[in-house]
Amino acid sequence: MPSRPMRAATALALVLMAGAGLASDLPRPLSDTDFLHDGAPGAVMVDLGRHLFFDPILSGNRNIACGTCHDPARGTGDGMALGFGEGGVGTGPDRTSGTGVTGRVPRNAQPLYNIGAREYRTMFHDGRLEPDPEGTFPSGFWSPARETLPDGLDSLLAAQAMFPVLSPVEMAGVTGTNPVATAVAEDRAADAWSHLADRLRGIPAYAAAFVAAFDDIDAPGDIRFVHAANALAAFQTVAFRSDRSPFDGALRAGDLAWLGPEAARGGRLFYGKAGCADCHAGPLLTDHEFHAIAVPQIGPGKGHGADTTYFAASGFSERLEDEGRFRVTFDPEDLFRFRTPSLRNVALTGPWGHSGAFDELGAMVRHHLDAVVSLDGYEAPPLPPVARVITRRGDGSTLLFRPLAPARQAAFAARDGHVQASPHLRGRIAEAAEIAPVDLTETELGDLLAFLDTLTDPTARDRSALIPRRLPSGLAPQPAPPRLRAR
Repeated sequence: MPSRPMRAATALALVLMAGAGLASDLPRPLSDTDFLHDGAPGAVMVDLGRHLFFDPILSGNRNIACGTCHDPARGTGDGMALGFGEGGVGTGPDRTSGTGVTGRVPRNAQPLYNIGAREYRTMFHDGRLEPDPEGTFPSGFWSPARETLPDGLDSLLAAQAMFPVLSPVEMAGVTGTNPVATAVAEDRAADAWSHLADRLRGIPAYAAAFVAAFDDIDAPGDIRFVHAANALAAFQTVAFRSDRSPFDGALRAGDLAWLGPEAARGGRLFYGKAGCADCHAGPLLTDHEFHAIAVPQIGPGKGHGADTTYFAASGFSERLEDEGRFRVTFDPEDLFRFRTPSLRNVALTGPWGHSGAFDELGAMVRHHLDAVVSLDGYEAPPLPPVARVITRRGDGSTLLFRPLAPARQAAFAARDGHVQASPHLRGRIAEAAEIAPVDLTETELGDLLAFLDTLTDPTARDRSALIPRRLPSGLAPQPAPPRLRAR
């Protein structure tokens, strides 16, 4: 898995011993001080964040929650390559386009394990949210909201919570369906957050919880959406901490042999010949950098690039590429680079890749062995159909949203595979690839996968007990609590 610019210092620093598999420079174990609030935010704030995380009250049309796409029973994702956000119905792989969606969410739902660790320095696949050490903006963060992002956010993770509620395809909805969506469409992010805060102020149980959780709130009128974001970050820090895997035992022992022969051999490959630790470094197994590894693009992309071939073929005006980090920095070196994911609980967090292109972990690992060959030969698994599509068109100065005509359904669906099917667009991804081939035998590949299995914390397999049975809003939690799921 090595690459030209990917920092090799980590792997080179590891002195791997023969036989037992001892690595003298294995990452140190995680500890409380590695996490926000030293791993122990106030219990009242955590409980408030817990209810908010699973409450559809934070979505424009009150129909989707954070937990819908970050299910604690599904690796803190939704089990889909590209999910259905606002307008969808159901949870997990069974979720459908329901009453109508504007399209798929264009990137895979990122896992949340250890997301409250202090070492995170960017958020989102492209890192578009990051600290602002120069103090350019009052919030202290560089973000798509720029100067509109308010102050008072306790952490990068809290700042992240400000954004999914602004996404029409994820949580806000389309303009005209609710005040939040309309404010977003009119570039009034501050008003969108205010609308959501007004909702929370108007629910007595939530208002009382905010007063109890925050020293600067004396009355419901003091509640801002910033407070909700801080509570969500506190909850995630506690709820998704994960450091009880066999790998953690090996870190505490300082010896890969603690994992058993097969996984120990895989660990030696990970930190040696396979070069995985060039990027998957440190206790969270990520360098927090951005790399172009030629993951195939499926789905609608982010509307990047200048290519209009899909428009010409379908009549839909969308552009379909996802150019990754480049659209944040506009540095050509960053074309098709995406943030290195943490490998904690990686066996639980599929589908894998920023586009969810690989539905088997072994296939994702094999892709790293020769990424360009893998890209050229990739055949996407079928995506759940977008059965009910809401499209927009202009009527003078008015945007109208209408169901897609059945005769246009096939042209709309063609976007899912358009980039991969285009030699030119696929070639752009291949040209940017910075990952060099590596030769592993089938036995070595099996050993490597055995090591990756040791990164699974048994307590992370199903944390659906986190889901409250009732919410202050009176809405049904998403996803449903365990007992209700079984009915």
